[in-house]
Amino acid sequence: MKSWRETLNTLGSLAGLLIVVGLFCLNTEVREDFLTGRNFKIVLTQTVVVAVCALGMTMIIVSGGIDLSLGAVVALTSVVGAKLLAHQPPASSLTAAVVTILAGGLIGFVNGAAIALGRMMPFIVTLGMMGIGRGVAKWQAGNQVVIYDENAPLNRLMAVDEPLQFFPLPTGVWIAVGLAIVMAVVLRQTVFGRHVFAIGSNEATARLCGVRVRLQKVSIYTLAGLFFGLGGLLQMSRLTVGDPTGGLGLELDVIAAVVIGGASLSGGTGSIFGSMIGARIMAVLRNGSNQMGWPTYMQEIIIGTVIILALGLDRVRQGRSG
Repeated sequence: MKSWRETLNTLGSLAGLLIVVGLFCLNTEVREDFLTGRNFKIVLTQTVVVAVCALGMTMIIVSGGIDLSLGAVVALTSVVGAKLLAHQPPASSLTAAVVTILAGGLIGFVNGAAIALGRMMPFIVTLGMMGIGRGVAKWQAGNQVVIYDENAPLNRLMAVDEPLQFFPLPTGVWIAVGLAIVMAVVLRQTVFGRHVFAIGSNEATARLCGVRVRLQKVSIYTLAGLFFGLGGLLQMSRLTVGDPTGGLGLELDVIAAVVIGGASLSGGTGSIFGSMIGARIMAVLRNGSNQMGWPTYMQEIIIGTVIILALGLDRVRQGRSG
């Protein structure tokens, strides 16, 4: 019964994506450029950071938690990677990539330890970490972007070749697709994944069934932090700088994408495929708004409205489940 409900949620998200695309295509002037391989490549490229971060956020939300520090972690890790590449002599691309991702994992571990071992509320812990992460990012960057060699190999991760054609896609797109497949299998076919759902459904029952809830929570937030660190690396590659002010509001886009994809903020429900569709919806909304020539403030109003509607949809789903 539960799997059928999640399948319906995912199909509903897919229908929502088609509706959003259809609405923008009603404008004949927009449709000519909107439904092109070039524009689809742009949308996929713009989706990468949200999609990768949504992989981590899906685990957290399914387990009944939340992480508001995501945007700050992406900004901080992008600064860490950029500083390593800007150092004289510069670090190797492999070293910079590994350290950047591990930095995100370390922050996730701190969040998870405070939540699981300190028995603190995820909302409060990650809200505090949001401020800490953003402040450390600005401190390390000296309140300015960190510039490094634009020819650094890591910049190829998000480089757009043949911009007028759909193929080839940036390496970052394939990384996101590959990780999504792996995480879908992990959440559905492994003991770790089953424990994630069990904790989100009923933490007390999961504990009585022998699930090591505290260790599991630390593992969830640490793994999610690694995805956020990778998101920071891809953000750095896309912007070709380390930006301490980047990722503002990113956590809201990611949370909205996960909820639109069928996850419940109460925990116990969600899917990787649904979250990926939600991420596409958010990217299409921004891309379509740009195509329509709407000002930035209008786009922010639209995205804010979508977030509220997503939370309302979550409440409706909970009511039906009840």
